Amino acid sequence: MSYVNPDPEPERTPGLEPGGGVPPGETPPAESSMPEAGPRQPDSTSRGWAKAPLILILVLVLVVAIGFLTYALGLIL
Repeated sequence: MSYVNPDPEPERTPGLEPGGGVPPGETPPAESSMPEAGPRQPDSTSRGWAKAPLILILVLVLVVAIGFLTYALGLIL
């Protein structure tokens, strides 16, 4: 990818005084945009399980396990 300088060239920009200043009443030159400009945004998707669903699943597994053990012990006794 080629690099493009985002700053305007003072020699070729109309309306600038020597040294790069803008005279009163003149609109300063606009900034150019670059596709790679700006901070990197972190991935907003969550990673891992939320606490509530994980607890519900663990409680369900525990209830099924206790039910199975109770049924198995009932058959033996």
